[in-house]
Amino acid sequence: MNARFVIEPLTKTHKRSDFTCGNDRIDHYFRETVSQDFRRKYATCFVAREATTARVAGFYTLSSSNVPLNEVPEPLAKKLPRYPSVPAVLIGWLGRHSDYAGIGLGEALLFDAIKTVATAPVGAHAIFADAIDGKAVSFYAAFGFVPLVTRPRTLYLPVATALSQLSLRL
Repeated sequence: MNARFVIEPLTKTHKRSDFTCGNDRIDHYFRETVSQDFRRKYATCFVAREATTARVAGFYTLSSSNVPLNEVPEPLAKKLPRYPSVPAVLIGWLGRHSDYAGIGLGEALLFDAIKTVATAPVGAHAIFADAIDGKAVSFYAAFGFVPLVTRPRTLYLPVATALSQLSLRL
């Protein structure tokens, strides 16, 4: 991403009240709930803000989680140890302000999330995302995420695959 935006952890100084991405659930979460999740350590939140104006342009959240091994698509599952679950990080929410559509900000937020997970000092084999709708499913699928066996809106991507995707696009 160019120097127009800075991605950083959410703080009280970030103005969230006028954020609108076009999805009421995402807007409400970011305006009203994200700070509670952050305080309770349910999620960390990172925001993209314009470097010159400090206006919030987008955000994503990360939470530790796991995926039951029997939910992982078979071609991936057969390569994994036979533990009951796979350590993972969840991208729970990702939103881009509608004023910044079409400039690759959603992609930049996703890549920053991947980099954050891949460089964290905690083991996680995979990243998964809860897609809020079909458009979000398509967004994640374009970057190699595949649906879990019984939850088609929850998409899975091994960290190693995510890193190779990231390096191909840089």
